[in-house]
Amino acid sequence: MLLRESASSVAARILEGSLALQLTENFRHLHGRNAGQAEVRSWERSIPALVNALMDAGLGDVAVLLEYSLPLTSKRADAVLAGVHPTTGEPSYVIVELKQWSAARPDEEDGPLLCRIDAYRDAVLNPIEQVRGYCEYLLSFNGALERLPDSLAGVAFLHNAPENRIAGLRGVDEDLHGSLYSNDQRGAFLDFLRSRLAAKPSAEAADALLNGRIRPSKQLMAVAADEIRDREQFVLLAEQRVAYEKVMSAVRKARRSDHKQVIVVNGGPGSGKSVIALSLLGELYRRGDSALHATGSGSFTKTMRKIAGVRKPAVQRLFKYFNSFMDAEPNGLDVLICDEAHRLRKTSANRYTRAELRTGRPQVAELIDAARVPVFLLDQHQVVRPGEMGTSKEIQQAAAEKNLDFTSVDLDGQFRCGGSDAYEKWVLDLLGLEGGTPSAWEPDGKLQLRTAESPQELEDFLLARRAEGYGARMSAGYCWKWTTKITPEMTELPADVVIGQWARPWNVYGDRSVLGAPPAPLWATSPEGFGQVGCVYTAQGFEYDWSGVIIGPDLVWRTDQWVLNRAASKDPIFTKATPDEEIDLLIRNTYKVLLTRGMVGTILYSTDQETRDKLRSLVHPATRAKAPALA
Repeated sequence: MLLRESASSVAARILEGSLALQLTENFRHLHGRNAGQAEVRSWERSIPALVNALMDAGLGDVAVLLEYSLPLTSKRADAVLAGVHPTTGEPSYVIVELKQWSAARPDEEDGPLLCRIDAYRDAVLNPIEQVRGYCEYLLSFNGALERLPDSLAGVAFLHNAPENRIAGLRGVDEDLHGSLYSNDQRGAFLDFLRSRLAAKPSAEAADALLNGRIRPSKQLMAVAADEIRDREQFVLLAEQRVAYEKVMSAVRKARRSDHKQVIVVNGGPGSGKSVIALSLLGELYRRGDSALHATGSGSFTKTMRKIAGVRKPAVQRLFKYFNSFMDAEPNGLDVLICDEAHRLRKTSANRYTRAELRTGRPQVAELIDAARVPVFLLDQHQVVRPGEMGTSKEIQQAAAEKNLDFTSVDLDGQFRCGGSDAYEKWVLDLLGLEGGTPSAWEPDGKLQLRTAESPQELEDFLLARRAEGYGARMSAGYCWKWTTKITPEMTELPADVVIGQWARPWNVYGDRSVLGAPPAPLWATSPEGFGQVGCVYTAQGFEYDWSGVIIGPDLVWRTDQWVLNRAASKDPIFTKATPDEEIDLLIRNTYKVLLTRGMVGTILYSTDQETRDKLRSLVHPATRAKAPALA
């Protein structure tokens, strides 16, 4: 959070004119960047409206937590009020979503779950649903609330809006976790605050919330079976929920009017693309709609088939590959969910394709044609192979050629890497993927970053984390040849990745377990995957607690820039015809993927001394201390 003080202390800051300046400085320190103008305006205009209400309600002792970060995500609640319940005497908390809107109306197509504001181009989530999602998410992850689930309430305060200009937002149900008060309901808002918070000192209640045990994230694979077969397991926040509702609205419209719509969901690693995909598939599956999930990743698809369909083989058939739709019936599906769509290829045909299907038809056209609502979830910085072409621009162009409606939703949250958007930006700057330059890592309390001086030090560190109860994996750039055939006389996996005296095998090639090691699709999720080194093709799309990344000799730092060493790459996908510029970008994207797999932390090692020196200069030595014990 940016600030924790009593309501009366915040009121004093407002009176002396220092609140926005203090929040701006704290934001810069915490996130490593300047706050946006819209955020600063909110601090200047909305927080006083809330604090004045608290003071008028006689609640000056209530603790106010401003810009409170939801655990394991970069999403922030505008304010959390911590105090004592006036009736029970137990801790009581209120999440407050503040809006400066003077008017808002339900979206004409998607209904009251989404709303329209004249100043915004796109529809946004109804603030009642927004704060309800925050409550459900916090209940799922903060251990302090496990014993007292009724101690949490959520409210949206539209302090500039008269009731008659936002009344349409009440088309969604209101309850303890999601309610709304307009400007001319200020008196009722004060009564609500008094009903949840007493005029008593609140430090202990705030401490309890802030010290609550953060439960491990519901990692994607651990809940896939229940998500698909039985019930919704994930809580979708903000833009995630907007994307979900956009798809469900398009499905309803397709039924009513024979309508077809292409939807793209853009988001970085850990922004929740696959969570949205599974939530959609689960809901559509339960409702009896025809829907399929497709990717270009063998590891991801096979893992989903194995885990989600472990007790119900029919579920396995929901997971396909992008090249499964070459001869699909046009609009034969209600929805086709194309996850990891950055892995789209120019065409689906390969050397095994039947002659009659080798038409040269673009793969994106095949996928669009297959469903009334084709959905593409992608991150353009995860394109790691020549020929991959999944970008929003390419898909929009394909939709335009067919005169189809096109909708794009951008996800700006971060749910991997401990919810650290600062770390994702640090990685982008480190690799120069968006025009930035490497900078010193400033610990933000969300993700831990370390460097190692040898591969053995990296492995020993990860072994220590495993002993503490964490999951961990080692991965590397594709700089060593991969033994793809294990003969019967072999008693152990061949040590392909050799760095000095240290040698370890690549993950097993293929779909069968070998010598106790899991098959390639399960390397990232099977406990037996530790001890083998994964590559981008087995790591992409997955997450684990601790990520050890070996930067090989294919990308080295020289004086003031990264230098490609094309000869060091052993990836057979690169050919003599692949230009240096393309290989350079793909290798940087590869390391971006590897560096963003960790949920708790990442430890880095480079095989090149000058590169190690550079990394050490960016990662403060203090961050190489022992990791904290698992809560």
